[in-house]
Amino acid sequence: MTMSTADKARLDEFWQHCLKHQFFNIGYPENADFDYAPLHRFLRFSINNCGDWAAPSNYVLNSFDFEREVMTYFSDLFGIRHEDSWGYVTNGGTEGNMFGCYLARELFPGGTLYYSKDTHYSVAKIVKLLRIRCRAVDSLANGEIDYDDLMAKIAADQERHPIIFANIGTTLRGAVDDIALIQQRLAQAGIAREDYYLHADAALSGMILPFVDRPQPFSFADGIDSICVSGHKMIGSPIPCGIVVAKREAVERISVEVDYISASDKTISGSRNGHTPLMMWAALRSHSPAQWRRRVQHCLGIAQHAVERMRAAGIDAWRHDNSITVVFPCPSARIAKKYCLATSGDTAHLITTPHHQDTRQVDALIDEIIAEAQPAAWRALRQDNPAHDLQVPTQVREFASRFDVI
Repeated sequence: MTMSTADKARLDEFWQHCLKHQFFNIGYPENADFDYAPLHRFLRFSINNCGDWAAPSNYVLNSFDFEREVMTYFSDLFGIRHEDSWGYVTNGGTEGNMFGCYLARELFPGGTLYYSKDTHYSVAKIVKLLRIRCRAVDSLANGEIDYDDLMAKIAADQERHPIIFANIGTTLRGAVDDIALIQQRLAQAGIAREDYYLHADAALSGMILPFVDRPQPFSFADGIDSICVSGHKMIGSPIPCGIVVAKREAVERISVEVDYISASDKTISGSRNGHTPLMMWAALRSHSPAQWRRRVQHCLGIAQHAVERMRAAGIDAWRHDNSITVVFPCPSARIAKKYCLATSGDTAHLITTPHHQDTRQVDALIDEIIAEAQPAAWRALRQDNPAHDLQVPTQVREFASRFDVI
């Protein structure tokens, strides 16, 4: 590749920017703790996973074999037999949600999609693109869907084939909609199980709940029809991606034969990135279930530490069970900008993904919030531990030294 000196300098400058900010993220669910060095050599190839990974294709430079193993892993993880399911590696959570809603629309063309006001913003785009009739449902104070309002709106619409968009971890508050209760309420309303569709958006929590002792209902065994999870969140990836899994019988409704590639296509995007299935495969093969469980428990531990520290300082912080999303009152614009916090109105959150190897970054944020709101309390804290923000634990130093961060 021939490039001018100025252009090379721009890339060098951006490289330094990336190194500086690699582990900045505390406000958004993105895990930077990954190493895909064994896959770097594949970037010289145009790997295109066009169509169905379960069928042969004229385009032989694909990673179908690896994608097949990824989908086998997730069908097992989400409680459905591999032969009864189909899914693929997507470009991210939005595509996974669109796929689930697309399947529901094809099953119930006149059905209404119901989603809570705490649902990810992408759903508003999806219903426009798919032209699905929809209704926004109120949320409870904790971020869950308002079950009474859901049933009231289904009844007012006289909807016999509702499409339920359930959040398995809402964007701002990490709330998990109670899909067992939703199904119970639908049954009480006289709506049979075969007459509605239940999609689960588990973008973040889809790689948390399978590894905790007492998960909220979230799987096919619990009654869902499709589910999506992000690959760049708890798993970690340099390229945004995701996974969607659905019942095979529903997917067959949208399958089309494509002469051009001599294969069938069941996806939203058609031509798909063939590198992200390799990354997901490498990540899943590199960590045992016990290791995933330890990673999840570590993240939950840091989240609980943040809650306890803020509460001890009089800050009204909280989190849901099995959630790494810590919710608290929005601090000043200066602090929110410095720590790249996600905010909405008077609420903010922090998210403790696996690249937070200890509590140092969380503590730094909390220290600033306390210093701004309670200067006297901050001075007392500094007197008790004057070297607080100078301590770099050995674990962090070893972790960061891999990337020349410190």
